[in-house]
Amino acid sequence: MPLSEEELRLLEQMERALVEEDPKFASTLRGTSFKQAARRRAILAGVVFVIGIAVLMSGAVFRMIPVGVIGFVIMLVSATYGLSTVRGRAKPVQEGDVKETRHHGLGVVDGGRVHRPKMRRSTSSAPFMERLEERWRNRRDNGGF
Repeated sequence: MPLSEEELRLLEQMERALVEEDPKFASTLRGTSFKQAARRRAILAGVVFVIGIAVLMSGAVFRMIPVGVIGFVIMLVSATYGLSTVRGRAKPVQEGDVKETRHHGLGVVDGGRVHRPKMRRSTSSAPFMERLEERWRNRRDNGGF
């Protein structure tokens, strides 16, 4: 029995909401894993990086500065893309991608990854060496702890 037009529209809305809330789970349901996709993107970035090296070197050998600059830019872009893939972020964060929760214990959800709030450092006005000396004295006075 085929779905009605309204049911298809609702199903599409639910799928879009699922992808926005948990893209990793949605990817798993589609059959492509994030690791495989990230591996493919990293390999592609490596191949493009090698092509950039070839373009850069050919620009240097033939003394064509613009070709060398283009090769360098190709290397830079592919390295940036490859590193962002390795770190787990294939695309830069945009304003609409970040969802913030106000509940205690939950962080910011960003592309399927949960980021915990950072612990605040004690902001002391004492210089670095004074803080180290204070730590050393505390360790010595407290029996090594």
